[in-house]
Amino acid sequence: MSAERRAWWGRHLLFGWVNLALATPVIYLLLGLPLVLRAHGWSGTEIGLLQLTGLPAVFKFALAIPVQRYNPGRYHNWAIGLCLLLIALLVLIAWVQPLGRPGVLFALALLVSVLAAWADVPLNALAIRLFPEPERLRAGSVRSAALFAAAVVGGGLLLVAQERWGWALPFLIMAGMIGAGLPGLLLAERRRTDAPATPSATAVATIDWRGFFHRAARLWSCLLVSLFPFIGAAWLYLKPLLLDQGMPADQVAWIVGVGGGILGAVAGLVSVRLNRVLGVRRSLPLFSAVAVLALATLALLLHTGAGPGALAMGAALIAIAMGMLSALVFALVMYFARPQQRAMDYGLQSSLFTLSRLAVPVAAGLLLDRLGAPGMVACLAVAMLAVLVLATLARSTIERCMLPPYSADTPSPAIGGRGYV
Repeated sequence: MSAERRAWWGRHLLFGWVNLALATPVIYLLLGLPLVLRAHGWSGTEIGLLQLTGLPAVFKFALAIPVQRYNPGRYHNWAIGLCLLLIALLVLIAWVQPLGRPGVLFALALLVSVLAAWADVPLNALAIRLFPEPERLRAGSVRSAALFAAAVVGGGLLLVAQERWGWALPFLIMAGMIGAGLPGLLLAERRRTDAPATPSATAVATIDWRGFFHRAARLWSCLLVSLFPFIGAAWLYLKPLLLDQGMPADQVAWIVGVGGGILGAVAGLVSVRLNRVLGVRRSLPLFSAVAVLALATLALLLHTGAGPGALAMGAALIAIAMGMLSALVFALVMYFARPQQRAMDYGLQSSLFTLSRLAVPVAAGLLLDRLGAPGMVACLAVAMLAVLVLATLARSTIERCMLPPYSADTPSPAIGGRGYV
């Protein structure tokens, strides 16, 4: 491996680690901690209200405004400062131990969610600036793998640590994970190979909302809100669906929580090679077709009352499809961030993605109550089939916006100064 390749892999691992560290506290609070809270007498209503602390991720477009407006050439300063605040907050939660005070825990969890969502904006704006065009597909796959890993750590391993060693240790571990990545962010910025920020780039910047939604970006926005949510909703309901089929809880936890998380992470990493060989023009409809196949297979297995082995295969297909699509979506988000509006465009796209990811499971839950598990998954498969048609029609336009390699600070021929052509 050449020195240049090792340097890029070092950056990929760094940004993957920090994304993992930022996602883990939110996942632990929303998905892991409710098991602990229930054991300590929290009501279902209190646990349900705690889920509302995840809503700040919908408003990343607003959190991106100060990052873009004030000193946008120093994304690493924003990222490091917000991460330091998050570390202090996690240590405070470890010390306060608000198990018996729902209001206090809700307020602290909400602050954790705000700071994690806010820090995510400059972190990934910095990644968009530092990674050149050939590395962005890999950067998307690494980020996807990091989020799968965060689900395994925050939804599983930290629960074991809490059960064995008490309330404080998981929060101290998460604070240490974030702190471990901060020196690397500072070094990555100092070793950047693109042109240094100009005075105009670091001054107060204008916020251009309308400029993002120009032709190709409007088409991409439709794909952004539809590529992931249907397969994501199936993944969200997979554990209770398998439990309803009579599979033991510990078996479900291993198959979906651990095995599915690892398989999804690997699928995301492998998708980079497929993208490089096939090109986005082919991989975009191919990955969508894999998601349709996974959903249709799971619907058929649920309808026929298949056994545990077949259901595990269906869960594996869902994990593979989700890993491939999430890696592709994260990579394309980087391509569709304009050079002078990185933080703003990343925050806007992230908000659109999160909003659809939260809305579809609500509709899926209504379908589950009315049609049962096979009917719900079948409806998700039909919706994903419509996305496959859209992806097939849009593939040439999307790839055309990516083709000419360009530097991180120079508009591409496919991406004009005001917006996309």
